[in-house]
Amino acid sequence: MLKSNHHAVIQAFLDPETSTFTYLVYESVGSPCVIIDPVLNYDAHSGKTSTQSADALIANIKAKQLEVKWILETHAHADHLTAAPYLKGELGGQIVIGHHITQVQTVFKSVFNLGRELEPDGSQFDCLLKEGDTLSFGDLTLKALSVPGHTPACMAYEIGDAIFVGDTLFLPDVGTARCDFPGGDAKTLYQSIHKLLSYPADTKLYVCHDYPPDDRQPAYSTTVGEEKMRNIHVHDGVSEEQFVQMRTARDLTLEMPALMLPAIQINIQAGHLPILESNGVSYLKIPLNRF
Repeated sequence: MLKSNHHAVIQAFLDPETSTFTYLVYESVGSPCVIIDPVLNYDAHSGKTSTQSADALIANIKAKQLEVKWILETHAHADHLTAAPYLKGELGGQIVIGHHITQVQTVFKSVFNLGRELEPDGSQFDCLLKEGDTLSFGDLTLKALSVPGHTPACMAYEIGDAIFVGDTLFLPDVGTARCDFPGGDAKTLYQSIHKLLSYPADTKLYVCHDYPPDDRQPAYSTTVGEEKMRNIHVHDGVSEEQFVQMRTARDLTLEMPALMLPAIQINIQAGHLPILESNGVSYLKIPLNRF
């Protein structure tokens, strides 16, 4: 575990439309900070983007006089558009993702038939992290943990005694991420989850989403101990074979995420919208009968 002598303040911001948690992590007022998994609001009916979630985050950052160093993506999200470029334009900072994003780009370059619009080399991002890489922000340090399975490029981020797990794990009563998107793999996900669950029981895990049962409010954190004891998919005693059978069968029953087609083609471009066409409008592609 990455040890830090400095205490990190962690703030969670929920986007209720996509059930996404964005995190702001810093040491104190006036210090450098990181942003994890920011959301650009998108109305699928009208094709209109808006920035209310990001603007709430900006107001909070400015009120605390924080300096944005890194804007981190845990993976190329299929359920929301990222606000990373907007935040970078407003506040500065560098946009970061795992280096296996190139695999995801290669797959979806083909799916969306993107020609020269997309070079699948990760160059759209400012920084590509590999397993064990570290980034500093003030007196705090972040360590990258490769946790593929949901996608090949999934990264968790360890800061002190906290790990931001992306979509690898959810709250114990929700379970684990699906593995049926291109490049996903249930066996790999099981191994990534157990990498996280090898940390001490009191290690805090911060999830990217929560889809709570009706009898509780959304929550954003759990612990290694709680997951090992109570996670409905991977509690202690569930074998890799059992998990793969359960995950594969379950994924066959799931619908495509509502925003997957717009989100993926924007997020593999580090959140940059498609270039404006001759009429001054930007367009997304919807592959018909492909999925």
